[in-house]
Parts: sequence; C-alpha cells; structure tokens
Amino acid sequence: MHFIEKLRPGIKRGDITTTIRIWQKPRVKLGGDYAMDGGHVHVTGMREIAVDQITPKMARDSGFDGVIDLLKTAKHGRGEKVYFIAFEYRKGPAPR
Repeated sequence: MHFIEKLRPGIKRGDITTTIRIWQKPRVKLGGDYAMDGGHVHVTGMREIAVDQITPKMARDSGFDGVIDLLKTAKHGRGEKVYFIAFEYRKGPAPR
C-alpha cells in the first residue's frame, strides 16, 4: 500500500491510522503487511463503504484537509468501490 509523501511522517508517528481508497477490488488484505519507509503498515481493519459515508472527520483522520482533498488522492484508476482501511505502522521489516 503506497502513501503520498506528505502523509508518511504522520503515519510513522502513529497520528494517521486510517486511509480511504477507491479501487475496483481490494488491493490489501486484513492482517497484511506492506513495506513503507524503514518499516511496514499492518492492516488491522477493512470495510467497504459508500462514497457518501465519508465524513470530514474520516478525511482529517486520514491526513487530509477534508473530503474533497481526500477524494482527489483516493481514487486509483477506474475503481468505484470505496474501502475504509485501518492500519498501524510498525518499525522494521514485515514478517514473512
């Protein structure tokens, strides 16, 4: 799972622990580990939601100024399904 550069410091500090992604199908799995900047992101929760369920608080908690700011970044390709993903950043390499 990739994150834009401006979000990475907040993720590493533990300030950002959720993300919203718009994909055709899930690209991560619950319990999965994904490399990021000297550590890895461990997915602790994931659920599909409707785009109109994205709240300003969800956007801010994901590191964005608001819903519109988040939506500019969240959509990847032709995806239409919205996923709310919870995670934690862990130092060190992901377990094999």
